[in-house]
Amino acid sequence: MAHDSKEIDEPAPAKLKLYNYWRSSCSQRVRIVLNLKGLDYEYKAVNLMKGEHFHPEYEKLNPIHFVPTLVDGDIVVGDSYAVILYLEDKYPQHPLLPKDLEKKALNLQVASIVSSSIQPFHGVPRLSFVEAKFNDDERLKWTQHYLGKGFTALEKLLKDVPGKYATGDEVLLADVFLVPQVHAAITRFGIDMTAYPRLSRAYAALCELPAFQDALPERQPDCPSTA
Repeated sequence: MAHDSKEIDEPAPAKLKLYNYWRSSCSQRVRIVLNLKGLDYEYKAVNLMKGEHFHPEYEKLNPIHFVPTLVDGDIVVGDSYAVILYLEDKYPQHPLLPKDLEKKALNLQVASIVSSSIQPFHGVPRLSFVEAKFNDDERLKWTQHYLGKGFTALEKLLKDVPGKYATGDEVLLADVFLVPQVHAAITRFGIDMTAYPRLSRAYAALCELPAFQDALPERQPDCPSTA
């Protein structure tokens, strides 16, 4: 049987590459999405503590020096929110945004609260700046304040939403953003989650899923053995 030579010679698609840092909650979000969608990828570690995100080669990929950055062939996408929406558009398996407009808006709202009103207040650049101006104790209080403010808003937003996950019984965009944020709050900043029963319930259920377990910071290849 004759085969089309063009079809035979066509190169395989380039493997996805994710430049990320083990403890970055933004990186963790993208790892969860890649796992949920069943996408194989090459893990490219960027050590924020060693300033590798300021190296000229990384700056070519991400001029604002943040993680994560996704490389998909010739396409380079920085910022976790943009990366996730790109993956959502290109890889429709396990959709993260529901068709129902009200539920879709709720998921986008949760993701936006986490990405714009919580996570930036404990990112490495901002914490370093606060610690330089004050001290480590003040830095922790400052971070706990903004985490608490954000979690209080999310708890009120989701308290009457039924289902075992953030916005129902399906794993959606809100869950992808919620889990890394709660994980960081508990493990890094000593937040008592008993004040947020709705968030805690969703978090516990989601942490039982392999896609979330495999994305945990402590399971990444660049996680220090002492972490």
